[in-house]
Amino acid sequence: MAAIVCGRHAELRVCPQCVARPRVLPSRAQLKPVRASKETAALDLLVFSDLDGTLLDHATYSWEAARPGLERLGQLGAGLVLASSKTAAEIRSLQHEIGCAHWPAIVENGAGILWPNDERAGQPQGGTDYARLRAILDDLPTPMRGEGGFEGFSDMEAARVADLTGLTPEKAALAKTRQHSEPGLWHGDAQGLEAFLAALERAGVHARRGGRFLTLSFGTTKAQAMAQVVAALKPKTTIALGDAPNDLEMIEAADHGVIVHNPHAPPIETLPSERHAGTIRTQLAGPAGWSEAIVHLTDGMITTAPNAVKEC
Repeated sequence: MAAIVCGRHAELRVCPQCVARPRVLPSRAQLKPVRASKETAALDLLVFSDLDGTLLDHATYSWEAARPGLERLGQLGAGLVLASSKTAAEIRSLQHEIGCAHWPAIVENGAGILWPNDERAGQPQGGTDYARLRAILDDLPTPMRGEGGFEGFSDMEAARVADLTGLTPEKAALAKTRQHSEPGLWHGDAQGLEAFLAALERAGVHARRGGRFLTLSFGTTKAQAMAQVVAALKPKTTIALGDAPNDLEMIEAADHGVIVHNPHAPPIETLPSERHAGTIRTQLAGPAGWSEAIVHLTDGMITTAPNAVKEC
C-alpha cells in the first residue's frame, strides 16, 4: 500500500481520489514562467526547498547538480528557505555551504524555524519538545519499541545513523542534536504500526513519512512554518519543491509547486493542484530536477529582476 499521496489525507494512508495521471515538467515553450514585478524592489521570489532527494542527491547528498538553479536565484536576488527534517545544526552548516545563511530555514519538518543569526543552531539534544516526545515514547508498551517496533535516532549511536543515512560520522552526530522531533524506523508489521500510530495520536504526537524515515513530532508542518516565513518576508511569489509525502502540503501552499522525481521512493499520485497547472513534476531526479524546475519557472524574471545579488 502506498504512502500518503496528497496533502489533504492522513499520514501513511492511500488517497482514493488522487488517481489521475501525473503532469510532468513541460517543455520551455509550454510552461508559464514566473514574472517579475517592475513596480518595486521588494522581494519578488522566495523559494522553499526540501533537501534529501530534492536539492540534495538521494545517495551522495551533493547539491552540485543544482548549481545552475542556485545561480539563477542569485541572479534574481531571490530568497532560498531550506525546509527539511534535518536539525538546526545540520541545516546551518549546509546554509553556509550553499551561501543562503542570510535566509531563514525550516527545521525538523516544520517543528522549528531557524532565523538568520540564531545561535540556537548548535544547541545540544534535549529541548523541551524533544524531552516531552521522548517521555511519551518511553511510556509506550515494550512491543512498540526497539527491534520489533519503533527505533528512533535517540536509540541509535551516531555510527548507526551514519550507516542508515550515508552521512559522515560528524554529520550523523549533528543529525542527533534534535530539539523538536524524532525520526526513526518501524521494524514491526503493518498491524503493529497501526496500533503504534493510534497510541501516538492519543498522546498528541503526529507521524509523517519522509523519503527515508518516519518522523514524530507534535504536529507543526512544513506548510505551517512556511506560512510564518511568508508572513514575515512578504514575497510576491513563492515556489516550493519536494519529493516526499511530508512535502506535499508545502508544495500545494506555494504559488508554484514542484514535485521532484525520486526513483528511490514510491511515486506520488496526482495532486489537486496539478489539475489546474499549479504544481508540476520534473523528469530529472534530485538536484538536477530541482535546477530544471527553477530555471524554467524563472525564465520570465531574468531580464527584469531588480537589485540582483550573487548569492541566493
